[in-house]
Amino acid sequence: MILIRAIYFLLVLFFATFSMSYTFADTHDTNASAEVSEEEALPLNDPFAGDESLSSGTNIISGSEEEREAMSLYKFKLVGIILGEYDSYVTLVDASGETLSLTLHEELSTGVKLVDLKVNEAIFEKDDNTYLSINFKNQIKEMNEY
Repeated sequence: MILIRAIYFLLVLFFATFSMSYTFADTHDTNASAEVSEEEALPLNDPFAGDESLSSGTNIISGSEEEREAMSLYKFKLVGIILGEYDSYVTLVDASGETLSLTLHEELSTGVKLVDLKVNEAIFEKDDNTYLSINFKNQIKEMNEY
């Protein structure tokens, strides 16, 4: 009987010290919380902001405004390139968020055909045998040869 009382006393003593340390840990910073002011509300970023994300790139272009509108490559942004042993793909997105995937030698629009893919750029050929290169920074360059 003495053994049971001793075990009971040790258990009560153990749980009493455990609960005291838990209480101290829970309430030890009450003074610090009074010093901290209320946090400022953070502005929310809209992931569906539309064409705001497309405006970050720089276009390196030449030609008149009419030529830019006629060539639809200027309305797209490069978002993905997949290079494979047998097939290669490029994915473009427009200002409304719609994607367009092309394979090699497929036309983007009349007279603008995808002819080559590199790790960081896609190269299109126009009807007049000049080339357009677009990279992930949305920089579009016109070239005579690539």
